[in-house]
Amino acid sequence: MSDPDRTSEGTRAAGSAVDEACAVADAVLYEGYLLYPYRRSSAKNRVRWQFGILAPRAWAEAHGPVAPSISGSVEAWRQQTECLLRAEPGAAVRVRVRYLQLQHRAVERRDQEGHCVPADSVEASGAVYLAFDEAVPRERDFVVPLDDLVAGEREFDFDAPAGEETEELPGGAGRLVRRRRQVRARTTLRAERLPGPGALYRLRVRTENTCVGVPAESGRDEALAHALIATHTFIGGEQVAFFSSIDPPEEVAEHTRDCANLHTFPVLAGAEGSDDLVLSSPIILPDHPRVAPESQGDLHDAAEIDEILTLRTLVLTDDEKREARATDPRAALILERVEAMPPEVMARLHGAIRSLAPADRTAGPADDHRPGPGRVSWTPSSC
Repeated sequence: MSDPDRTSEGTRAAGSAVDEACAVADAVLYEGYLLYPYRRSSAKNRVRWQFGILAPRAWAEAHGPVAPSISGSVEAWRQQTECLLRAEPGAAVRVRVRYLQLQHRAVERRDQEGHCVPADSVEASGAVYLAFDEAVPRERDFVVPLDDLVAGEREFDFDAPAGEETEELPGGAGRLVRRRRQVRARTTLRAERLPGPGALYRLRVRTENTCVGVPAESGRDEALAHALIATHTFIGGEQVAFFSSIDPPEEVAEHTRDCANLHTFPVLAGAEGSDDLVLSSPIILPDHPRVAPESQGDLHDAAEIDEILTLRTLVLTDDEKREARATDPRAALILERVEAMPPEVMARLHGAIRSLAPADRTAGPADDHRPGPGRVSWTPSSC
């Protein structure tokens, strides 16, 4: 069994399915991290971190939903996934919990006496540096024999420690100070053997924030400093095959309806037709989601149309671009990528046909295929 405080190399070696799905998972991880026009002064970037937030329990119960919900856009203290699987003798379950830890970047200028004093911004060597909240990606892996989970719950406590680092600015103008507060959490695994043909099981994965000492009356910023942000989970294993929670076979449909998912949505991940990996996301996805091949990189909104945001980014004024670069290094990378994009790559963003099959005129809104390549291709036939 893996040490819950370290990333398991065994899980990384479990196959390419996780690696292929990580691009989608990363889009989920940074969903809404920083929205166009990527500037700190933009109103939409003053209230961030909208999905998969697991806050300290006392605060979440005072400020979160009154009743349990499957919505991943509410601030809760726990997240639960239940899914069905078939297993062969000797099966093991592998779970990877991924999230962001908030990191505040403070700016300090150096005064005439050489002392560093807090500032809202500092200019050094022609670049501007702003105070802002960043995030550090975290993940924890757990590997447990399936028989052990049938025998009883297994709990794994883990944390993201507090920390502080400093970065000197050019020319001795000042420094950046990045600070993180401790995040504590627990993941609990449990499996239940179900009646019916074959070795059918219901697997439960529950992750909760176990931080204490954050009063219920605290502000949202204080709660977020101790929260798991954009929390999502990979579930895989050896000698196991998972069933779709969206479109299960008839023989397991009733068991699927009995699965209780809180603040997360489990879907099959990996290549189309595969059944060895589940991605449980706070954002609604279809089975086997993938990044559109036309997409050149993250724009921090997993459902965006790349062409539209690329064009909008290109028309930002020089002052707006300067502020965006000063806001966050990821925003600076977006600007650099967009400004260096050759015309032939831009042309590929204009549209793509995934299938020439006739449209289903009886399909409801949930089956509607969106035109234009986005960051995530929702179905193989979507554009």
